[in-house]
Amino acid sequence: MANYPTKRLRRLRYNPIIRDMIRETSLTKNDLIYPLFVMPGENVKNPVKSMPGVFQFSIDNLIKECEELVALGVPAIILFGIPEHKDEKGSEAYDDNGIIQRAVREIKAKIKNLLVITDVCLCEYTSHGHCGLLDGEEILNDETVSLLAKEAVSHAQAGADIIAPSDMMDGRVLAIRKALDYKGFTKIPIMSYSVKYSSGYYGPFRDAANSSPSFGDRRSHQMDIANGDEAIREVESDIDEGADIVMVKPAGPYLDIIRRVKDKFGMPTAAYQVSGEYSMIKAAGINGWIDEERVMIESLIAIKRAGADMILTYFAKDVAKYLDKKE
Repeated sequence: MANYPTKRLRRLRYNPIIRDMIRETSLTKNDLIYPLFVMPGENVKNPVKSMPGVFQFSIDNLIKECEELVALGVPAIILFGIPEHKDEKGSEAYDDNGIIQRAVREIKAKIKNLLVITDVCLCEYTSHGHCGLLDGEEILNDETVSLLAKEAVSHAQAGADIIAPSDMMDGRVLAIRKALDYKGFTKIPIMSYSVKYSSGYYGPFRDAANSSPSFGDRRSHQMDIANGDEAIREVESDIDEGADIVMVKPAGPYLDIIRRVKDKFGMPTAAYQVSGEYSMIKAAGINGWIDEERVMIESLIAIKRAGADMILTYFAKDVAKYLDKKE
């Protein structure tokens, strides 16, 4: 191969048009999934203090937010519910008149061309804030899985387009697939949170979803942050059980895992740029320590370059506006 001075890699960097022509990774609106928090009430738009620009919405204001998203060209949302009442079994999670079920029906009745994904877990609905049923302080796996399947079916019946279990219980993808198929929802895909680390980056989300555990932590079911091979086993298991899309969460600190998952399985792969990632960029931008827009785009390009086909991000609206500005 040629060497310097014949070989000059900067030749393709001087001209901005050439830079754009040879760019290897592109970020588009079709990559974006916007997380939304919905709660009971009317005319509610509560700011989440730890997540500037993020709100808890009542259903009427959620509809307005969805209308704005469609106008911006954001193709998909994922819904998280804040119930009116919590109990030890998280019963509002699988109540046909629960907050998510009502929100999905309303969105589907009033909004066109918006893909609705629903998060399936119990932590937002349980009085103790954990992801499943308890025996003392132990989270019961199999008993929890049956309730998750029930929750998934209720979401599908309300009109959800994709079911996204985030609990990390063993066997929940298979149970949900069987339950959906039994009820005739064979066309509803499952986007599994296959690799969900027990991360310190979730703090602001727990403010937004009112889902902090009342004791202990979630290390008994979420993955150890040090493990990579285990992530591959988790993804393989979920694919075998019927997952249509696999997810890595968080995204930014686990770019290596996204790459390994994509290379190993070649499956549609989602990555969740979680609340802590978002809030750190926002805080640094607000304080003038970084160029927020530039770092926002750089962080998302990195996730896409690592192998993500779709990105769950609280920056979705900002990215859509940025892309419109660039056209």
